[in-house]
Amino acid sequence: MAFITGASGLLGAHLALKIVQSGEELHALKRDSTDLQYIHKTFLAYDSKGQELFDSIHWIEGDLLDFYLLDSIISKEKEIYHTAAMVSFDPKDQKQIMQVNVEGTNNIIESCKRYKARLIYCSSIAALGRGKEDEETRETDLRLANEKSSVYSQSKYEAEQAVWRGIAEGLDAAIVNPSVILGPGNWNKSSGQLFRTVDKGLKFYTNGSNGYVDATDVAQIMYLLMKSTIKGERFIVSAANLSYKDLFTQIALSINATPPKYLANKMLSALSWRLLKLLSIISGKRPLITKETATNANTFYRYSSEKVKQTLNYNFTPIEESIHKIGALYLNEKN
Repeated sequence: MAFITGASGLLGAHLALKIVQSGEELHALKRDSTDLQYIHKTFLAYDSKGQELFDSIHWIEGDLLDFYLLDSIISKEKEIYHTAAMVSFDPKDQKQIMQVNVEGTNNIIESCKRYKARLIYCSSIAALGRGKEDEETRETDLRLANEKSSVYSQSKYEAEQAVWRGIAEGLDAAIVNPSVILGPGNWNKSSGQLFRTVDKGLKFYTNGSNGYVDATDVAQIMYLLMKSTIKGERFIVSAANLSYKDLFTQIALSINATPPKYLANKMLSALSWRLLKLLSIISGKRPLITKETATNANTFYRYSSEKVKQTLNYNFTPIEESIHKIGALYLNEKN
């Protein structure tokens, strides 16, 4: 039997589907307020038996911060997939982000150690250090203690460090560090929001780049790692590095929209996040752009997945194919 956290999220939904498609019994943690419509849509979009597979999931209501509940669950499981995390780049969310991402992960680790369960932990490229200029970041690039980062990045770094400490104490675990995960589901959240934003008429792009990967690839690699004997290793999971201009152009073409034409330079980005912060103070609503997201949008990040390709003999889905597939699902739902 397998147990997964974060099954209602983008990655978790794809991973849950992979597990039950393999004929395994799956227990999944969710809060009582969790909306399951997006994981349900994912199952129906990818498999003709989606409803049957979705109904086979055994849901457990609870929270990552409830150590005793997690301990009780993991005492009966041998394979633990931890994908749940709070993603936010708003400094106001610092306390909650650190609780969910760091304390919640520690709870999982302690129970896995106690009951000798195997853990595949989904970290993030945000937890990594950066490669040298003009070089791709690799697993061996260590993060500097004084490296400036968002609260989310810091939380994923600290959570990953907790996993490494657990491994040193006998924890059977491996780590994946995905880049930006692309997939269908919630078009108002995560990478799905990119398709809706472009569809609404995005005019500007920034002069930066990032790594991207299909959610099905991350799910498949986590599953393969779980079934392997690999432990005490981490793997960058990224299919391609794209400039934001190329990304938005490909998304636009996949949904028959107009690609953005105008470059938003660093000065314009800096003015934007400051103005939106002021408006958020007045309105009480969260800003669409923060200092952290504006900085990231104008930075060139590049990643290498050679380690996971060679270790698992894995071939990623071409990112153009992923975008085309997701765009088709977006149009189908829109129409």
